[in-house]
Amino acid sequence: MAGKIPRAFIDDLLARLDIVELIDARVKLKKQGKNYGACCPFHNEKHRLFPSAKKNSSIIVLVVACTAMPSTSSCEFDRLEFVEAIEELASQLGVDVPRENDSGARVQARMHEAIRKRDLFTQMMGQIAQFYQSSLRTEAGWASSRLIYLEGRGLSGEIVQKFGVGFVADEWDQVRTRFGKDNESQKALVSTGMLIENDNGRRYDRFRGRVMFPIRDRRGRVIGFGGRVLDDGTPKYLNSPETPIFHKGRELYGLYEALQAHREPKQLMVVEGYMDVVCPRTVWCGLRRRLLGHSHHRRTHADPVPSNLQRHLLL
Repeated sequence: MAGKIPRAFIDDLLARLDIVELIDARVKLKKQGKNYGACCPFHNEKHRLFPSAKKNSSIIVLVVACTAMPSTSSCEFDRLEFVEAIEELASQLGVDVPRENDSGARVQARMHEAIRKRDLFTQMMGQIAQFYQSSLRTEAGWASSRLIYLEGRGLSGEIVQKFGVGFVADEWDQVRTRFGKDNESQKALVSTGMLIENDNGRRYDRFRGRVMFPIRDRRGRVIGFGGRVLDDGTPKYLNSPETPIFHKGRELYGLYEALQAHREPKQLMVVEGYMDVVCPRTVWCGLRRRLLGHSHHRRTHADPVPSNLQRHLLL
């Protein structure tokens, strides 16, 4: 797209990013009083630390007296041009990058609206995840084939709770009737991939008759789902589509849970299915992840695995 990116947009974007989360995804940060520190990633420094203030988007590298912004970090680590780095950072907030013909007020209004929608979407997805979990825990549910299936795979109540495993009945409107009580909320459900709208304008649930696995981002927010059939139906696994809050190429199922259990894991192993991640014979190490679809066969986004763990990644 032609035209310069407004400086006001860049400043607002950097102010909204969590610098600690951004850097920690690439360089291991250590807590230093109120701030965080890490070895300088740009100069092969292995012993002395640079400070990273959580409320400051600038990182002052005292050892070499240079300054790195979040966009610079993204350029260096992801090998992106500056404009590409800004676009990548903006996509993490679900914001479109404006160009110079947009007014400052319009840019800020669009950013605020995008962030408002993201918060609305993640809150809605969290509520749906709770609904799926409660559906699994109902008396009828525990006596049905879904319990037999989970028990047959060796899943304990502890594992089910840890990963937020749930269930949705084989009905067309479980989610629509509970979370889409008006047209606006139904549009939000369509945007998050929870409802499908056909050519006639009819909306119905995407996931039906499946064991449900919530997909969380690094902050633990539910941003998508994977569903597995209990029988020989097809497709065996069904994922949420690409949405404003869910990008398959940037996520690994189970990574959030793994980092909660092991802050500094020595090894990560990528497996095929959701059940391969949560079943006891792989959960023993808490380090197995699932690639979401085939998005990682080509690089389209920032790598979902922190750079300090990539050398320990087993496919």
